[in-house]
Amino acid sequence: MTQQPRFSVSDAAARRIAEIIAVRQDDSIPHALRVAVSAGGCNGFQYEFRLDAETAPDDITIEKNGIRVVVDPGSLDLLEGSELDYIDKLMGAHFAVKNPNAASSCGCGTSFSLAG
Repeated sequence: MTQQPRFSVSDAAARRIAEIIAVRQDDSIPHALRVAVSAGGCNGFQYEFRLDAETAPDDITIEKNGIRVVVDPGSLDLLEGSELDYIDKLMGAHFAVKNPNAASSCGCGTSFSLAG
């Protein structure tokens, strides 16, 4: 029986991460995009995205098309079943998390709240 991934990365997000890492790569250190959730934002939680050259032993690593995305276990609990996507539209381009656990989110898409 195949288990569904707890967190996935779209092709568009993987392409954009590869572009960012290619431009910012230094000293041949393999970087990954870290996706985290922290308390704050206008809805209670906020997404954080940053390049990270190090991973912790308990990080979950998602590999797709040659890139790596890492998520800490605490954040993964809030991201269960989500997908990291990259949206590129006339009004701007940004990473977005399609999170089925979010009851509401703000207009900027970087903060969310959970259902009661």
